Amino acid sequence: MFGLRTFANSEIGMVKISGENCIGNQRSAMGNVQFRTFNPVSNKENDWIFCEATVEEINEAAVLSSQAFKFYRNTPPAERANFLDTIADEMEALGNDLLIVFCTESGLSESRARAERARTIFQLRSFAGLLRGNDWKRTSIDVAEPNRTPSPKTRLTKTLIPLGPVVVFGASNFPFAYSTAGGDTASALAAGCTVIVKSHPMHAGTGELVGSAIIKAAIKTGMPNGVFSNLNSKGIEVGVHLVKHPMIKAVGFTGSIQGGRALFDLANQRAEPIPVFAEMGSVNPVVISPLSLIRKAEFWAGRYADSMTQSAGQFCTNPGIIFVPESSELDLFSQLLTEKLEVIENQSMLHPSIFATYSKKKEEVLTEKSVELISEKRSEKENYMGHVLARTSGAQFLENTNLHKEVFGVFSLMVTYKDEVELTKIIEQMEGQLTGTIIVEPEEMPTFNSVIEVLKYRVGRIIFNGVPTGVEVCPSMHHGGPYPASTDARFTAVGTDAIYRWLRPISFQNFPDDFDIES
Repeated sequence: MFGLRTFANSEIGMVKISGENCIGNQRSAMGNVQFRTFNPVSNKENDWIFCEATVEEINEAAVLSSQAFKFYRNTPPAERANFLDTIADEMEALGNDLLIVFCTESGLSESRARAERARTIFQLRSFAGLLRGNDWKRTSIDVAEPNRTPSPKTRLTKTLIPLGPVVVFGASNFPFAYSTAGGDTASALAAGCTVIVKSHPMHAGTGELVGSAIIKAAIKTGMPNGVFSNLNSKGIEVGVHLVKHPMIKAVGFTGSIQGGRALFDLANQRAEPIPVFAEMGSVNPVVISPLSLIRKAEFWAGRYADSMTQSAGQFCTNPGIIFVPESSELDLFSQLLTEKLEVIENQSMLHPSIFATYSKKKEEVLTEKSVELISEKRSEKENYMGHVLARTSGAQFLENTNLHKEVFGVFSLMVTYKDEVELTKIIEQMEGQLTGTIIVEPEEMPTFNSVIEVLKYRVGRIIFNGVPTGVEVCPSMHHGGPYPASTDARFTAVGTDAIYRWLRPISFQNFPDDFDIES
């Protein structure tokens, strides 16, 4: 290993943050490009200094990951399960210091930090539990029929094997659950793939601490050096080099359409194209029926005010488009929703750059001639936001696809529809989404069956009389959807089925009955 040296450490409690890259079990800081993370609440940079990975360090990590994969892919599932459980233990052992760094780098609340850490730990333990079962590899056997006519049938066994070294991109809005030890990493390690994390520059300190927990767990459980690496980056260069590296065999990404599509294109331009499993943009359309407005306007206004403002609207499942019927109750619902939004405290966004993007995209929608601003709550604090609620007609929404774009933050566009025919036409025109929601009263269900039928082919998950925010981690969850919600609608980024992104089928023909296909 080259470039190893000791940095002056900044400390929170007993936890040290070095700012170095972790290449397997070694720390390295060869480069001259340095950066700091940012505290959006105090509106200033944090003290820790991070060193961006160099091309040499990227190559070192990729080579080590490839070497480790040759051993790790053959570790018994029970041993990998123990590894994942030990990662969860080590994350818990970091205690409150980890939560403090999380909040300092994200501006998110302590309660959010605790909830997201609990979710991440649950994900790790869920994959450990999956590995201890017997059916996750979906092995099938066709016995030989040597006497079959007109031609004999040979014995066939089909199972799943891991793809190889995986690059995981940390997500800006989920420093735990979709980042260093999040669902992509947990599912890839469960599958038998080695992992290199391209840490997100907005929470590099959080990433380093979680990365240290993974490496400690790897050493404790006897996993090969290189099963996990964590690389810092200030810009896009590290990610580009990783995706283009010939030893990398798959990519996991959660973020913007622009970022995910760029990685997808890079991966497909390689001499050996590789899969990119990207979870990207979504406006998560919500359909409210006429009777729901009449009977439960205040109830749904309250539920949706809470859903819109969770974590300053920085969820991929934030309800960005709300379809409401043209009716006498429409103005009352708009008023109730505005009142509920007004009393919710303003929140900081994750970073000034995210706030700037939100402000730009918000203005782009509001300046469209067909859009009416219903209400807007501003804040005098930098990077803080309240809400924006706007309205347009279904006809204008059909005509102007600029209104279909995601505005990442507390922004929702109410779109009025005349009837189910117009609503169906609108949904058919929309791009792929992560979720779609139907809010109807029981006696209206027959009328809305056609809407649900169309929605099935535009989204990955349909919610009935609920809110899209909140993604349960369980086998029946599907978190993905038609492009551009994700790059492959067949796979989920949440739940134990996420493991199947990192596995491929292989058949063994005419092998002896006692041949061990697991070896």
